[in-house]
Order: sequence, then C-alpha cells, then structure tokens
Amino acid sequence: MNERTLRVLEFEKIKNMLIDYAESTLGKKLAEKTEPSTEYEKVVTWQKETHEATSILLQRGNVPLGGIHDLSYHLKRAEIGSFLYPGQLLEVSDTLRAARKLKSFMKEAKEGESKFLVIEGYISSLFTFKSIEDRINECIVGEDEISDNASPALRNIRRTIESKNAAIRNRLNSMISSSQHQKYLQDAIITIRQDRYVVPVKQEYRANVPGLVHDQSSSGATLFIEPMAIVQLNNELKELKLKEKVEIERILSELTALVGEKAEEIKSNQKVLSILDYIFAKGKLAISMKAVEPQMNNNGYIRIKNGRHPLLDQKTVVPTNIWIGDTFNTLVITGPNTGGKTVTLKTVGLLTIMAQSGLHVPADYGTKLSVFDKVFADIGDEQSIEQSLSTFSSHMTNIVEILNNVSSNSLVLLDELGAGTDPTEGAALAIAILDHLYTMGVRTIATTHYTELKEFALTTKGVENGSVEFNVETLSPTYRLLIGVPGKSNAFEISKRLGLSEYIIEKSKGLISREDIAFEDLLASIEKDKRMAEEERDEAVRLKLMLQKQKSEYEKKHEKLAIQREKILKEAREEARKFLKDAKAEADRIIKELREMEKVQEEKERNRKIEAARKNLREKIGRIEESLGVGVNVGINTKPPKNLKVGDTVRILNLNQKGTVATKPDQNGDLTVQVGIMKINVNIKNLRIDKEEKESIKKSGVGKIAKRKAQSVQTSIDLRGQTLEEAMMNTDKYLDDAYIAGLNEVTIIHGKGTGVLREGIKNMLKRHKHVKSARDGAYGEGGTGVTIVELK
Repeated sequence: MNERTLRVLEFEKIKNMLIDYAESTLGKKLAEKTEPSTEYEKVVTWQKETHEATSILLQRGNVPLGGIHDLSYHLKRAEIGSFLYPGQLLEVSDTLRAARKLKSFMKEAKEGESKFLVIEGYISSLFTFKSIEDRINECIVGEDEISDNASPALRNIRRTIESKNAAIRNRLNSMISSSQHQKYLQDAIITIRQDRYVVPVKQEYRANVPGLVHDQSSSGATLFIEPMAIVQLNNELKELKLKEKVEIERILSELTALVGEKAEEIKSNQKVLSILDYIFAKGKLAISMKAVEPQMNNNGYIRIKNGRHPLLDQKTVVPTNIWIGDTFNTLVITGPNTGGKTVTLKTVGLLTIMAQSGLHVPADYGTKLSVFDKVFADIGDEQSIEQSLSTFSSHMTNIVEILNNVSSNSLVLLDELGAGTDPTEGAALAIAILDHLYTMGVRTIATTHYTELKEFALTTKGVENGSVEFNVETLSPTYRLLIGVPGKSNAFEISKRLGLSEYIIEKSKGLISREDIAFEDLLASIEKDKRMAEEERDEAVRLKLMLQKQKSEYEKKHEKLAIQREKILKEAREEARKFLKDAKAEADRIIKELREMEKVQEEKERNRKIEAARKNLREKIGRIEESLGVGVNVGINTKPPKNLKVGDTVRILNLNQKGTVATKPDQNGDLTVQVGIMKINVNIKNLRIDKEEKESIKKSGVGKIAKRKAQSVQTSIDLRGQTLEEAMMNTDKYLDDAYIAGLNEVTIIHGKGTGVLREGIKNMLKRHKHVKSARDGAYGEGGTGVTIVELK
C-alpha cells in the first residue's frame, strides 16, 4: 500500500488507538505491524475475526487476557539449563493461567454452540499445564520470596534459623539489659552489620566488651561489636543461611526444568495468546467507534451508509452517504470551501484502508467496501519552499506518480484537481486526467470548483456529479453530500446577502455568458426540486411513524380495556357468590327453626319433605354457581399437609397468615410456626401447604442453586496475574457465592507484588455487603500475600 496515502489519511492514529486496546506487549507489537492487505480472502478472514471478538465482548463482557507476559527470555534461560528467578517464574505461571482461563472462558461461552469458529480454533490450540502452574504457585509467594512449603528441607532449615535467631537475641537481650554492660553501650539496642548481630559500644569502653568489630559510626564514637559469646551462634546462623540459599537455588532449578520440558508448547501458547490479544483489541476498538463489519467485495463497489470519520468527535460529526463503482466509476464533487469535500475524501479512503486491515468501520449496517490493489490520495497542500515547488507543482508531482503506478483495481482520491494554475488550463488538465483514469476502469473521486468539470460529469457516461449542500440563508454548509446533483457556486447569492450592491451583482452577471447563467439556474432548480422531494419523503416517513405509534397505542388501550372488563366480571361473580352463600345460610337457619317448632305426629314425614326441599335448594344454588363461573377455590389445598419439614412455607387457616415451619409435628400433630417475629403453636389440621410459594421455589430453583453453591464453592480464590478490574469483579462474584453457600471464612490470594492489587481488594472489602471483617494472613497462612475474610 502507498506509504504517502497511509500518512495523508492518518492511518497511524488509528493504529495508535488499536495499540492502546491491546493488553500485553505481545499484542501491542502485533498492533504496531497492522497494515492493509490486498488479498480478498485474507481480508474476509480478518473481518470475521474482528466480528467474532466484538460479539464475544458484547455478549460476555471482558475477556480474561490479564497476565500475559513475553516469555522469550525466560524460555531461553530454561533451555540452556540456567534457573529462573521467583519473579520470572511467576510470570510463567501467570501466562499459563491466562491460557487456561481463556480455554475455560470459551468453553462456557459457546455452551454447545459453534458461532465463533476462528477464535475457537485459536483457543483450542492452547496448551494447559495446571501441574506446573500449581507447583510454581505452591513454591513462590512473591517476586523474591520462596514459600516454606516448597520443600521439607527448606521448612526445616527456616525453623532452625528462627530458633537460632531467637537464641542469639535472647543472649544479647540479657547483655544489654544488665546494669554491668549498659554503661558500655551507646544505645541499648541490637542491630545487624554484615549479616551478623552486633551491639553499639562506646569507643572508650572497647576493651570492656570482648568481641569482633564489624563497623563504626561516622564520628568514630561508636563501635559495632559482635560479642564473643555469640560468635559461634552467628557462625551457625551464617551456615544455615547458606544452606537455605542452596536449597532455594535447587528448588528454582527444579521449577525451571519443569518449564524447560514444555518450552516448545509454551512458545506456541505465546504466539496464539498474542494473536488473541490483538484480535480482541480490534473488537474493543470497533465497540468504542460504534463500528460495524462491512460487506467486502473485490469488484470495486463502495457503498458507505452514514459513514463517520473515526478521528472526528462522534457527537458532532455529520454522517456521509456515498457510493461508487456500480453505475459510475468516477465521482466529481463540487461545493464551497469548508463544506466537507475533503473530509468526505478522507472518510472514503480511511474506511477502505481500515477494512482492508481487518478493522470494522464507523458506519451503519449495509455498508459495502471493496478490496483494492492500491489506494492513492492527493489531499492537502504539500508545497515545498526548499524544493521551489508551488501548490500546482506539488499536486502535479503526486498525480504523475499516481498515473505511473495506478491499475484498474485502484482507488484514487484527488482533492482540488487542477487547482493552483490558470483556470482554463487547470480545468482542461483535470478533465483529461479524469477521462484517462475512467478509461482505465479506475474508481476515482475528485473534488473541484471548475464548472467545466460539472459539465464533463453531466455529459460523460460513467461519470457522476456530487455536491456538498450549502444553506444560502444561513451562509453555512450542512456537510451533506448529494450525489447526482452538481454543486452551484452561490457566489452571487452569498455576495448579495453579505451586502454587496445590487448594481455590482447585475454587472457581474452581464460579464458571463447566458449559457453559464442558464446552467447555474438549472443547477439551482435541480437542487431545489431534490430538496423538496426529500422534504416530502421525510414528511411521509414521519406520518407513517406517527400512524404506527397511534396504532400501537390503540392496541395497548384495547388490551387494557379487555383486562379491566375481565376484572369487573370476576368481581361481579365473587359478589354473586357471596349473596348465594348468605341465602344458603338463611335457608338452613329457617329449616332448623321449622324442625324445632314442628312437634306433630307427622314429624317424620315432615322431616323427609324438609330434607328433600333442602336438597333441592342446594342443587339449584350449585347450578347457579356453576353458571356464574365460581366455585371452590382450587388454589388452597383442602387436606392437612403430610411430611412437613422445617423451613416449609404454610398458611394458618384461622389466622389467614403465611409462616415457616420451625419444628416438626409431635405425635398429636402439634408444632411451632414462625410468623414474622412471632412463634405460634398450632395443630397440623389448621395448616395448609402454600402452593404458590412451592411452585415459585420449584420454578426458580433457589434451593437447588444454594445446594449447588454449597457443594462447589472453594474456601479460597486466587487473583494473582489478574488486572485490578478483573480481580474486583471476580472477588465480588466469589463473595456472593460464598455467602449463599454459608461459608463463614474465606481466603483471598492476591500476592505481594507492587501492592496495587492488594490495596484495591482491601478497599473493596471495606464496603462489601457480605464482609464482616478482613485481616492479613498470619504466619503459615500466606502473610501479606493473602487476606482472610470473615463473612456475615
């Protein structure tokens, strides 16, 4: 691709934006090498990669790319038999963890689907070495600290060192606290010089404290003496520290050997991780630009829908709609200065180069771009005083180079073609150049002020006019591109509105030919008619949208009325059922009184008739209830519950209250139910299972979730190698899971490092809703490399 074109179109700024989105140095190096390709298949594959990355980021959020390091130097050391330092081994562990997390992340993301074939292909080729990762993390707890658990020998040595330190300190404490020695000492303290314990002795009492002098103060008044009583102990301590160093080097050599054995696989991981980081950087850039995947072709067709220059403010930039390569191959754009012609050229060129580099473009869906062999751009004034080149000479030098290198599958962008020289000669040259490029089949977009080029576009097949719209009323451009309409100069109208005398304007019109005036008037008429047609189209669209909105509102109101009608009918049925119940109760009461009052010989016969009448009355009431659509409430269980368990939700019939079973029923069926803050003793006959609650629990699966959390949640989480943002998000989710699982205490492993991760996590824990308290790990728990959290 032409280097000058990339510079003129400011592609380097796009690359810098891409570099900023890469997480690792490996990904940034790939982003720095980004350049457009002229191979159609490669461009399509790159676009697919970016599309998959964008989809994953939008659906799943951040991808776990933290902790990827460049391990080239580390692997060379491992291969030649040298050992890696603790910090270098931690970088190896972090990178292995990143590969493992990516595989796990993608496994969760697809859930049986296969929508991301390219990225899944890369991730499936990653190797995971959990055993190496775990062994490194078991042995190393900081950039320069080896864990006591690295080996039994190291643990024993360090315990012996601790006891030896304690013995030396006890011996020295007894010395500096004795009244006999205090007068000899400058300060009653114990210090260390050259890795040996010493005490500060006044110069004049040197002979009173036998021992070895290791240092003196700058004034010479104080000598730092190792008393003879602890010389042997210090020697033994020195030997132990040498043994510790040897054991640490042995452990580091062992860990390095594990890494060296898998050096080739880790190198392969490095390459794949750098590619994945680069691909997701493209996805993040696309999201930030609100960009879309263009439909690529290799037949020279461009159709940009609402394209926005990516380096302009998204809130203020006016979108551009432009097309070329279908019915015409050459587009001549005219219009006033500062009207947006140059921005249109740069937008077309930059979006084409971005697409050929595998980047999505800031435009709307349906945008189509072509893969060109070469893109040329002669934009801006590059005259050189040193080379004695005028504006015209500078432009013509660039155009000559373009004409010498152009091919039929090229895109040429020419700004102010033919400007900077005599208008007549400039226009003739411009027409000849455009005609030559059109004859070659080149896609060309040129801007100009020459009327001759407008006429050339009108009369030549395959060449089309375009113009940037200008509002004469406000004397300002609208930045809208109109294709099919040549631009009108508007010089007379602008001058008139600025206050130029009518006499001078009329005289100016008399100095140009009637044909030119008629041509300008025709342009004005065409532009006016097109504007009116667009306004009428916009009005039709507005009316259509308004009708659709009114239809939607009508349908919502109709649905609301239907719901209200059903509600009113239901209330009416309920009221009718109440009246029927009252009538039934009244009939039973009258029958009972008649029975008591009737004491005659035909009592049996009368009772039989009364019962028949009562039965007949109940049957009629039942039929009326059935016709009204009311009956027994099927939502309530009519039988006492069986197999009640503590925690079941029940309804107390006589109180019409919901409660939770607190104790199991005894042999008489008595139990305790918790209702709010009260505990009520009831019999099981007065209880019913709450079916709504039971169904809700069954549908939501809350019980299953809590049980599953309790079985799967670990008592610790390892955040090493993650960015602070990832670590905080993962810690928040982990604390929620631990709280649901009922854990009382958990361990958060963040390592020591620079302290950023540790401080960030501790600040988060101070305000977390599930955290009761948090403290640093004690000796044996991990020290300041972990935080112990007590949950509420």
